[in-house]
Amino acid sequence: MQAPSHKNYDVIIVGGAMYGSSVAWWLSRNPDFDGSILVIERDPSYEFSSTSHTNSCIRQQFSNKVNIQISQFGAEFIHGFQEFMADPEAPTLTLQSYGYMYLADTPEFAETLQELQKVQASLGAGTKFMTRDDIAADYPFYNLDGIIGGNHNLINEGYFDGGTIFDWWRRKARANGAEYLHNEVTAVTLDPAGNRADSVTLASGEVVGCGTLVNCAGPRARAVAGLAGIDIPVEPRKRYTFIFDADAPLDRDLPLTIDPSGVHMRSDGQYYLAGCPPDDDPAVAYDDFIADHSLWEEKVWPILATRVPAFERIKLINSWVGHYAFNTFDQNAIVGPHNQVSNFIFVNGFSGHGLQQSPAFGRGVAELIVHGSYHSIDLTPFGYDRIAAQERFVEKAVI
Repeated sequence: MQAPSHKNYDVIIVGGAMYGSSVAWWLSRNPDFDGSILVIERDPSYEFSSTSHTNSCIRQQFSNKVNIQISQFGAEFIHGFQEFMADPEAPTLTLQSYGYMYLADTPEFAETLQELQKVQASLGAGTKFMTRDDIAADYPFYNLDGIIGGNHNLINEGYFDGGTIFDWWRRKARANGAEYLHNEVTAVTLDPAGNRADSVTLASGEVVGCGTLVNCAGPRARAVAGLAGIDIPVEPRKRYTFIFDADAPLDRDLPLTIDPSGVHMRSDGQYYLAGCPPDDDPAVAYDDFIADHSLWEEKVWPILATRVPAFERIKLINSWVGHYAFNTFDQNAIVGPHNQVSNFIFVNGFSGHGLQQSPAFGRGVAELIVHGSYHSIDLTPFGYDRIAAQERFVEKAVI
């Protein structure tokens, strides 16, 4: 454990993975901010963080307009990464735009996809509704028995190198003066009225004062909020990823295909990637990454082989279990200040959307801290007030 350099910081960020580093970097580069930043990370190896287990995918196929705008900025950020970093040594990133393919096996879902296509197209997204025959013509490797149609978008939708973005955010935030500390917050002290967080206590014993406290603790968000007497509906849920090789590779890219079974699959360089939740999907312990190895043999492989017959002969190369920071209330982010502890800011509960949304939310939270309001995209719909009022943020396209 490390000791902090100062006794007080203008902004303390709890959690230094993708979101902690996004907020730290956007804040540190904001010309209107000249304060101090402390990022506290309990495990600087990030071995078990959601960031390390991500599949780094991005899509514009959402039902809510603000989610679409958030992903469109994410694509803009990926394409302009070197310019955003303002560093000639920063790499040029590629967005592998083979698109998401949502498959519909009922008339009701096909109708929903057509409605969503209109919403997405109204904001400039390249989503197209495809009939069963359209899909068969463009992707003849699918077995489309029972499929009515699907939505697909080949523009700025696919996967990217999220690990490089995280590494550069962390590196540049430090270069801009943000302090990263290997430690853990064990207590939060509020002012006598309970309206502000005054300080945090560290596992190493130090008490550190704060102007603003930002919760970027990923699946541990509820535990961190609880230190301030706050409850949020975020819990760790297991999500499985499988990397496999095909004896007979497909003759073209496999879109990120959302099968009606809930299993998804896509191209992954020379290999292929598949993923899914477990059939029984409870909250798990923060350190529970034990895999159910029967899931591959009994569920995933049979579904892959049914949907893509060429995948009857495949070899599992690698697999892992990661955690979603799952918002049990409405599966969307909780971002912004608490309604009573005004300087306690949530950046939590992304439910699997986190990496693709991190450029926009990091920028927005930095704006909120500096200016007291959002200047780019209005992220108010994600605020804690909806949790307190029990008013769900409706997003139909949740994977």
